[in-house]
Amino acid sequence: MKKAALVPLIRAALILGSFWSLSAQALQVVIWDTQLQTKLGYGEVSGSRLNLQLVQDYTGPVVALFSRDADEKDMYPGLASRYDGTLKGGQLVLNDLPISRFLSSYKLSVSLQSAAKTLSLPGLKTPPGKDNNPGNGNGNGNGNNGKNNK
Repeated sequence: MKKAALVPLIRAALILGSFWSLSAQALQVVIWDTQLQTKLGYGEVSGSRLNLQLVQDYTGPVVALFSRDADEKDMYPGLASRYDGTLKGGQLVLNDLPISRFLSSYKLSVSLQSAAKTLSLPGLKTPPGKDNNPGNGNGNGNGNNGKNNK
């Protein structure tokens, strides 16, 4: 296998590793862009409620990754570890269902909270134009605004 083909696999393994290293006390979900580079949301179950924080300024396809510890293996029968969906204006849709309806089949309710900007983890790229720096004049952002940041 070529090195270039391994990059997405390595990135996914690192992301999943950081995801599973989070506290394993409850069912958790992390919402990513489809390239698994930008974290767009995070939620954790407390009791029978998923407290979910989502960015408001993203519209497009997403990937939802669910994680649960061994003690919860039988608590959510049929729940897969990955779902494709969409996020628009802070509203998450998985399997063509709003997140509240999707979770109701697992006897969970949802509490949505807004995140002011894209959530991040160390080592992940900031998407072009999302770091509030004006860039080099080509309109792509991610510039140093004339500063030498060392």
